[in-house]
Amino acid sequence: MPGSVRSADGTTIVFERSGDGPPIIVVVGAFNDRSKGAPLAEFLAPDFSVFTYDRRGRGDSGDVLPYAIDREIDDLAAMIDAADGSACVFGYSSGAVLALEAAARGLAITRLALYEPPPAIDAGRPRADHAATLSDMIGAGRRGDAVEYFQREVMGMPADVVAILRDAPSRASLEAMAHTLVYDMTIMGTHALSSGVSTSLTLPTLVISGGASPPVMRAAALAVAAALPHAEHRSLAAQTHELVPAALGPVLREFFGAETVAGQRLPR
Repeated sequence: MPGSVRSADGTTIVFERSGDGPPIIVVVGAFNDRSKGAPLAEFLAPDFSVFTYDRRGRGDSGDVLPYAIDREIDDLAAMIDAADGSACVFGYSSGAVLALEAAARGLAITRLALYEPPPAIDAGRPRADHAATLSDMIGAGRRGDAVEYFQREVMGMPADVVAILRDAPSRASLEAMAHTLVYDMTIMGTHALSSGVSTSLTLPTLVISGGASPPVMRAAALAVAAALPHAEHRSLAAQTHELVPAALGPVLREFFGAETVAGQRLPR
């Protein structure tokens, strides 16, 4: 059954909890709601309490305008409070950038794992330009155009693939979340690495990339790991940007592993 928390600005954030053990909070990326993390949560549930949540503006969660990164960090802080005040955090794609920013701002994150955070610097158009273009499209009611713009210009999908995906079963859900693409571009435009804030992080961090992902994604993961004082990088052979529990789950289980004291399982 879903639960909910109330963020600092009053926004309701809806989540699912799986398992019973040390808490892990999953922060998903663009075009994702909490269902994206559900298979991974199921994999980890025998050993952990895994919280997957709808980021603001997605799924069953509410939203308060104007958007601000601080509001999303408050959302994650509310989730951490729901997990008894501290938690391990796993961030995926733009959600990895959000998780990194939250950790840099001092949230009670005990261990941090990041899967393919996007590059801190975009070699193409500035992220602010992407955010402005997407915002204009959403304001004009052109949600479908915003979806395709993000797929083509930000994700780098070929135009013919974007055209084919117009008829995909998931298209309606992507358009429903189209306004949150502006949020993701805003987050990626203020990458913690760009500000240098992340160099003060002392918590253990694992940065993961897929061995079959584009070289730019691996380079970005390596750059994040190199910039953090207590980080390591791990490449998953034959994996892409998709979350595959059978490949990713064992790595996270090891990194987020629990020690036993007097019969009680405690987060490291």
